[in-house]
Amino acid sequence: MPEQSVVPAEPTPVSSSQGGQVVVHVHGKVRRPGVVTLPSGSRVADAIKAAGGARSGAATGSLNLARKLVDGEQIPVGVRAPASPQAAAPAGPSAAGPGTPLDLNAATVEQLDQLPGVGPVLAQRIVDYRTQHGGFRSVDQLQEVSGIGARRFADLKSMVRV
Repeated sequence: MPEQSVVPAEPTPVSSSQGGQVVVHVHGKVRRPGVVTLPSGSRVADAIKAAGGARSGAATGSLNLARKLVDGEQIPVGVRAPASPQAAAPAGPSAAGPGTPLDLNAATVEQLDQLPGVGPVLAQRIVDYRTQHGGFRSVDQLQEVSGIGARRFADLKSMVRV
């Protein structure tokens, strides 16, 4: 039998030639909080790793570690979002609580469905848009989701954040 050369398959790294870089601010319970620069296509987990990893006991359960990063965003690790200085958010579809804007980059279909004028189909479109575009950079981008016109956007813009 002739000897064959086998080259092991390696994952293709995301390089700056595939779309540049993203700069994000990782803060909270990480070993080296601060601004990190990563290749485009990097994930939240990559940003936390670049910041030295989560400190012992830091909760990352509320973070979607597989989500692609958006340039200029903040990644809070093990800390509450600054929008709600009250008690920890309850679990479930109303996790944002009354009066607290819902994070477009972290909300579930179920949470988005609770917004006025947003049903399960539109909620799924919002999540699909977020996935396809690497997240929302501004609340105004919500208008780019099919089914959200000027009137619906006017009703929603104070209820959501990025």
